[in-house]
Amino acid sequence: MKRGNLAVVPALVLCLVCVVGAILSGSEPGRMTLELAWSGPSRERWFGSGEAGVNLFALVTHATLRALLLAVTVSAFGFLFGTLVGAIAGIRGGAAERWSLRVCDLVQSFPTFLLALAVLSAVREPSRVHIGVVFCVSVWAPFARIALAQARTLRDAQFVEAATSLGATRVRVLLRHVVPNLLGPVAVQAGTSAAGVVLGETALGFVGLGPADGVSLGALLEQGTLAMLRAPHVLAVGAFAVAAVSGSLQLASEGLRRMVRAGL
Repeated sequence: MKRGNLAVVPALVLCLVCVVGAILSGSEPGRMTLELAWSGPSRERWFGSGEAGVNLFALVTHATLRALLLAVTVSAFGFLFGTLVGAIAGIRGGAAERWSLRVCDLVQSFPTFLLALAVLSAVREPSRVHIGVVFCVSVWAPFARIALAQARTLRDAQFVEAATSLGATRVRVLLRHVVPNLLGPVAVQAGTSAAGVVLGETALGFVGLGPADGVSLGALLEQGTLAMLRAPHVLAVGAFAVAAVSGSLQLASEGLRRMVRAGL
């Protein structure tokens, strides 16, 4: 198996484990069993229990799976929209390039986390849809900037000039020659953005602005910090889950870049 394919394996294994774990643990990850509150790992509960006797195995598998779905969805939007915007601006050049860079500067100059705090604090019951929309506002800008830089180089390449001289339309040149050659560098940003979404959602959940259902890695970390000395296993489970998700997504982005460069 190629090294690029191997880099994607951790993320796939994590997704599979979370799906199987969510199925085995049932559809109520927030179910309370008060007599088991803060109890340690056991044969019945592999990861132990958290606040109010919540099964940590059920909570962490459901929270990780939902965080992954949110991250992949937001990153996919940023990849598609940002790559298209950047490629078009890079090929056209001139005013289109300048204005695209100014918009990217404007979007990236305002911290996404502060924007999320402002928006979600005004929502009565925040959900992952609200979180996803907020992240989509800014996630496309890094993709557009990378795609624009690559397209700016490719528009002077000999094969692009040859295709243009043979009568190829600008759209055909863009889709057939430019976009396929810039996907490798842009693909690295996909994993970075996805990992950033996971960390952002975790931070929002930690400060109490996560999904209203409480099934998030941030809520799990909040439980762990409140009972750090009483039940250290809760914080350990949450921290390991966040590190596993973020690390596997970063590895997957590098593997995706290699696969794209090798032509899959």
